[in-house]
Amino acid sequence: MDHVGGLAYYCSQRRFQGMGTGTIICDARIAPAVRGMLDGYHALEQQETPYDIITIEHDQQIKIKNNTSLRGFYTDHTAPSMGYCIVEHRTKLKPEYTDLPQEKLKELKSRGEEITRDLEIPLIAYLGDTAAGPHLVRDDVRKAKIIITECTFFDPGHKGRAKIGKHLHADDIAEWLRVAECEAMVLVHVSRRTHMGEARSQLAQALGGENAERVLFLMDFRSNRERYEKQLAEAGVEPARR
Repeated sequence: MDHVGGLAYYCSQRRFQGMGTGTIICDARIAPAVRGMLDGYHALEQQETPYDIITIEHDQQIKIKNNTSLRGFYTDHTAPSMGYCIVEHRTKLKPEYTDLPQEKLKELKSRGEEITRDLEIPLIAYLGDTAAGPHLVRDDVRKAKIIITECTFFDPGHKGRAKIGKHLHADDIAEWLRVAECEAMVLVHVSRRTHMGEARSQLAQALGGENAERVLFLMDFRSNRERYEKQLAEAGVEPARR
């Protein structure tokens, strides 16, 4: 409910505000249940709110624009779950051809030589509810510039609860950050029973001071504002005053 319960309202508001039909990219395994939920709202309201569902399979890509795609991949939770990565596709000259003049490159290309190679640049990886596992260190997740991930438990005594519910614990984040190449990791899905100050403190203990600057809490408004104002000051920009 906390992840898909708002889909009907999303579709309704898009229509209400003249933004067109809402599109939902959905794990193919749960598409029938999602359709059933949305159609249930149609019956409840006695009016139809249109929506489009695009299903996606494990490791399938959906084109967003010419050089960017969305890729889905299975994660590990108590219900079918999927993570997503936005990937930029680039072509780059092969190393052996980098010093050749344009005329020579054109000649090679006209002869059918493959002078470029395809590159994938993972931009953003998003993981919903999941336990730790190999999906955390896939190349398109490990190398993503930004990782948005759940972290539900922080108390050292709650590792068992995290394992049973197939959620991530702060210790999993600390271990993950040792190999993740992200510029920033944004934590979401902090339990409402966990005070934000307590979560910050327990995460700092798990990280041991290492990599702390790369981790942000989405709902930590105070720390995020302080970080933002520091960035403005370093850039010589005066923050807006209310």
